[in-house]
Amino acid sequence: MRQSTSNNPLPVPPDGKKTGIIKAAFIFSALSSVEINELAAISSLRRYHSGEFIFLENDSPVSFFIIAAGQVKVVKQAASGKEFIIAFFGGGEIFGEVAIFENRPYPATAQAAVDTEILAIPRDSLLGFLSRQPQVALKIIGVLGGRLREAQSRLKDLAVERVEQRLANALLMLSSRLGPVIPFTRQDIADMTGTTTETTIRTMTGFKNRGIITTGRGKITIISVEKLRLLSEGPPRLR
Repeated sequence: MRQSTSNNPLPVPPDGKKTGIIKAAFIFSALSSVEINELAAISSLRRYHSGEFIFLENDSPVSFFIIAAGQVKVVKQAASGKEFIIAFFGGGEIFGEVAIFENRPYPATAQAAVDTEILAIPRDSLLGFLSRQPQVALKIIGVLGGRLREAQSRLKDLAVERVEQRLANALLMLSSRLGPVIPFTRQDIADMTGTTTETTIRTMTGFKNRGIITTGRGKITIISVEKLRLLSEGPPRLR
């Protein structure tokens, strides 16, 4: 059974560390030093160990988050009880914004995929700030639109793609964010692609035998991006 979310605030860091994280986030890149310092003053740094929950599905939306270092996966539980990884975020990216704007419970669970450091900005403080900085709100809306398009694309992929294509696309997406070494297990990939664990293991073993990937403890290493890309395009391109 899941335990309640554990928040581990760090000792108050030098302002330079928090302002550096805010500056690195795309949505805040146009802010002045005064405005960045204002955000830094109302934010806090939190550290999570790999596997620790940042928030749970249906928790109240108390904070907006920027990833300072590490990776976060967002997990949704189906009616059958099976979990699916619906999103994956890395350094400099934001998450938790949908619930903040809607003032509704978080629609999914966020979990540290590796040891992760996050900057948290309280909801009420952020909304007050955005009321004075509408250009930042517009950037967040742009991020939301991009994520909606990505979700729609993934739903289409789940409906029409073969398993090999689906897994290849997932690995390509992850490697584009994380580099050739992906800190995911085969179970994680199965959860992300809506594929059974047995099918994922069998398909990934095929990838390994063809020199496309290698697997180790809790990680997958991409050996041939080109072969993986060909697989993602489907059978006609492989002839």
